[in-house]
Amino acid sequence: MRAKLLPALFFATMKTDDSLVDEVEERVRNLGFDLIDLKRKGSSRRTILEVRVDLLDSASGDGITVDHCTQVSRMLEEWLDEVGFLGENYVLEVSSPGIERPIRWLRHWEENVGREVKVKLAGRGRLVAEIVAVEDGQLVLRVKQKKSGESEDLTVPVTDALDARLAVDWNNI
Repeated sequence: MRAKLLPALFFATMKTDDSLVDEVEERVRNLGFDLIDLKRKGSSRRTILEVRVDLLDSASGDGITVDHCTQVSRMLEEWLDEVGFLGENYVLEVSSPGIERPIRWLRHWEENVGREVKVKLAGRGRLVAEIVAVEDGQLVLRVKQKKSGESEDLTVPVTDALDARLAVDWNNI
């Protein structure tokens, strides 16, 4: 009987994803970093918290270092241990967003207008598109048709973007 109650009890005592994001974002920002992504994985026995950060207002080539990640990790670990949101047995992973940085929140879409993304859309699957505009919670994406080479603008709710990353043309790097 206890095994059936453990997962429900565990998740009931954890912060919701939105409130955890807000808490982590505030702490990361106070250190001078920008929260790019936060994912909670794992099980009721061991949570894995993946945190991706970058420098606030970073310029191209002015990226985050291992020392920066260590600084954020130590601060978050101290805070998480103090408040106990994830229990005692968790793994905290802090890293840079990488060159194919995630596009997770509305502000990321707005900040990257004019750039290409690889995006998984609800009901449409994966595609590569240029972010043309972000208006009233809607994305305007320009999708180039492979066969004809013609482009088509597609307007979808931001909530339909299930997973997105900046698209990198590895042949031009």
